[in-house]
Amino acid sequence: MLIARLVIGLLLFAAVLCFAVSIATGQVRWRRMGLVIMKWTVIAGLAFFGVLILERLALLL
Repeated sequence: MLIARLVIGLLLFAAVLCFAVSIATGQVRWRRMGLVIMKWTVIAGLAFFGVLILERLALLL
């Protein structure tokens, strides 16, 4: 659980950093990279919560 939180936190930090660099430099490339990182952050978060839900369901059965 700690590793998943760390990975999601680092991905969010990287996305925010990319957006900040995009604003500072005005380059579209950094904004695109930030969006890709944000997409993978959402996917990782959904996978993490999916595993938690499956664990809860396994305890109920």
